[in-house]
Amino acid sequence: MSANEPTPGELVIVTGMTGAGRSTTAKELEDLGYFVVDNLPPTLVRDVVRLVDDSRGIHQPIAVVVDVRSGSFFDSLQANRHQPVTGRPTTLLFLEATDDVLVRRQEAARRPHPLQAGGRLLHGLRREREVMADIRGDADVLLDTSNFNVHELQDRITELFGTEATTRLKVTVISFGFKYGIPVDADWVADMRFLPNPHWVPELRPQNGRDPEVSAYVLSQPGASTFLDQYLPVLRTVAEGYQVEGKRFMQVAVGCTGGKHRSVAMTEAIAGLLRESGHDVSTAHRDLGRE
Repeated sequence: MSANEPTPGELVIVTGMTGAGRSTTAKELEDLGYFVVDNLPPTLVRDVVRLVDDSRGIHQPIAVVVDVRSGSFFDSLQANRHQPVTGRPTTLLFLEATDDVLVRRQEAARRPHPLQAGGRLLHGLRREREVMADIRGDADVLLDTSNFNVHELQDRITELFGTEATTRLKVTVISFGFKYGIPVDADWVADMRFLPNPHWVPELRPQNGRDPEVSAYVLSQPGASTFLDQYLPVLRTVAEGYQVEGKRFMQVAVGCTGGKHRSVAMTEAIAGLLRESGHDVSTAHRDLGRE
């Protein structure tokens, strides 16, 4: 491979016992940027890799979840795993837990085991262990989740498969107009209607908060710098807490009456200051142009 060619993304094959945390693992890998396919027949793994290579490029990491629901296809997992898959580094992750923990989790989910066949849940688990024995022994990573809660499992998957780029908190600062409604997915909402409205300044009315004249007008108003000085430390503190708790997305909404002047200018100012603090920040202006 030449220095200019992209590095192939990892292929993670996720399998293991029913109730050991496959769904949680799949969701966490998806949050880490993996293209995830659940309940995939092993014979189709290479086809999925080719499709992703063609549509997203070989740099896109992939995770496929394979379990006992695949029936007879499951027997081919080992053979397919050892055949070359377009040169991608491949990791077989096997999730395990003790029988009593698996029984408790399955009973809490109120779902029958796929191999229970009308018998006891424990009998289904024992049949599954028999089917899984060879795959378990061949795993690159064997992860016992017996003593993990959901958050601890997420943290472990992040440790195993996350990168600095995928585990950084991603902050979106979005401007909006209150007359169009508050963004329903906002984690924090700030109201800029305490500042004078550039709408009432004739030469500024046609412009928006991204224009230097409007931005300078908004940020020079009494209270604007005080707001930023007091609000930014709060956002930084929350961002640090989000990262500790494993959250990777944070949305800060900044509103004014119409979402054209004050909220747009303040959104850009907040985003710039957060970037200076080392955060991965993007901006969006939901209602700009609606007036």
